[in-house]
Amino acid sequence: MLKYQNHTKKLIAFAIGLFLLFGCSSEKLANDEVAFETPLVQNIEELNSIRNIMIDQEIAWNSGSLEGFMQAYWNSEDLSFIGSRGLQKGWQRTLDNYKKSYPDKETMGILKFDILEMKMIDSDNAFVIGKWQLQRKEQDIDGHFSLWWKKINQEWLIVADHSS
Repeated sequence: MLKYQNHTKKLIAFAIGLFLLFGCSSEKLANDEVAFETPLVQNIEELNSIRNIMIDQEIAWNSGSLEGFMQAYWNSEDLSFIGSRGLQKGWQRTLDNYKKSYPDKETMGILKFDILEMKMIDSDNAFVIGKWQLQRKEQDIDGHFSLWWKKINQEWLIVADHSS
């Protein structure tokens, strides 16, 4: 019975979300200018921007460009990367570690992200949880990640990455 109630609650929440998205996402003025957008629509647009950046990361990685992959990261000494070696700081250090771990296209393999959850924290911060997979000739590997995205100078950038 509890499972049924949870399922029903999820369906109701989904229906309300669709209503908000399509039923009242904006109010039009007489001359067809948009008066405002709901936060829900703005959030969807921001999260889609982040999703598109992650697609660009996959493309860069799969073409063998670690520098292209790193364009999504905040180019700062304050960038945080948490992996098997613990906390590492800095954009250049993160790039250098990637180059050491993945010295050529064969070891890089084919990257695929599977986004499990995306949430806006506020208008300039988002949190993404997901899985990563590398398909390689020798041995496939995979793991999980959590990313803190921050809008800096109108650009979404990863400011903290915890990958395992």
